Formats: sequence, structure tokens, C-alpha cells
Amino acid sequence: MKVIIESPFAGDVERNKAYALQCLADSLARGEAPIAFHLLYPEVLDDLNAAERKIGIERSFEWQQVAELIAVYVDHGITAGMQQAIDMAQERSLTVDKRRLSA
Repeated sequence: MKVIIESPFAGDVERNKAYALQCLADSLARGEAPIAFHLLYPEVLDDLNAAERKIGIERSFEWQQVAELIAVYVDHGITAGMQQAIDMAQERSLTVDKRRLSA
């Protein structure tokens, strides 16, 4: 199953990157084929530049056309960017699965 991972990025970026990697590992352990655009795109786009951030968000939403699931990891809350992805997925009738790594 092709899965888009959503988890926080901004704020405590180092903590959030480590958390996103744990989310990817969790998804892989479930037998899914995950991708986390919020880890990939900031490597080539400046997340602090509004225009570049917008490009990254818009391009990641294009992948919702082929994804089978959006996995939203909520241990650290839901950011505005995550909510935007949830809203877009719901508009497209794409399943949104809210998950936690901690019990």
C-alpha cells in the first residue's frame, strides 16, 4: 500500500525529523510503502521561504492522486500543514488514518 506520512516538521526540527523517521519505520513494519515529503522536500527547498514552502506543499498533494492512505502521526499534535493535508485528502475521499507511536 502506498502511504503518505504526515507528522510535524517545523518548530523543534531535529526532534520532528527523528520522529518522522520513526513514523516511516512504523509504516514499513506494517508492510506499507511510505513516503514523507516533509523530510524530503526541505532538503532541496527552503521551508522558511513562503514561495518554496508552497511549491513543496502543492507538489506533495499531487502524490495524493496515487496514494492509497494518508497516515497522520499525532503524538506531537497536528500542525496547520498536517491539517491542510488531511483536508485535501478528505476532499479527494482518500483514507486518513490517525496513528500514535506511543501507547
